[in-house]
Amino acid sequence: MPVPTLRLFFALWPDAATRTIIGELARQVAAESHGRAVASDNIHVTLAFLGTQPVASVPELRSLAAAIRNQPCVLKLDEIGCFRKTGIAWLGASSPPANVVSLQAELVRRLAATGIPPDARPFSPHLTLARRASIVVRRRLIDPVSWNIDSFALVASQLGSEAPRYRLLDEWRAPGEA
Repeated sequence: MPVPTLRLFFALWPDAATRTIIGELARQVAAESHGRAVASDNIHVTLAFLGTQPVASVPELRSLAAAIRNQPCVLKLDEIGCFRKTGIAWLGASSPPANVVSLQAELVRRLAATGIPPDARPFSPHLTLARRASIVVRRRLIDPVSWNIDSFALVASQLGSEAPRYRLLDEWRAPGEA
């Protein structure tokens, strides 16, 4: 009998107000790039992609994440760009806060200790605005999107023919955050 698995990742997951602002920007960029906007409910910044993992590993991943003491900060998203080969239009930070970079590095270090290898690419916090973009969009935002980062989450993704669906499995708040 096959072992039950989930496709997992750790992410920064926006609050409703931030998700609404970024969702509107995603619709604008999708129209500009002739792409398809990402659903507002799917907006996130991936901290560590774990790939397909046994369901039985979830308690260990929860413990690993609970031991990390993340600190709140503000992520200023001020750059729009496009990955030409994949047709992904994205929103990123030209100067990510040290707390986000430290959180990601700590997650990767702890995951590596459990045998989950890190992504070979350097971490650059960004989120997908649109898929299947056929026109490259690249610019700085005059008014950056300010996202108050006060938590991170473990997320399961299910791939589908249209778009992935995400389900938050757990979330860890910075000390002192409600």
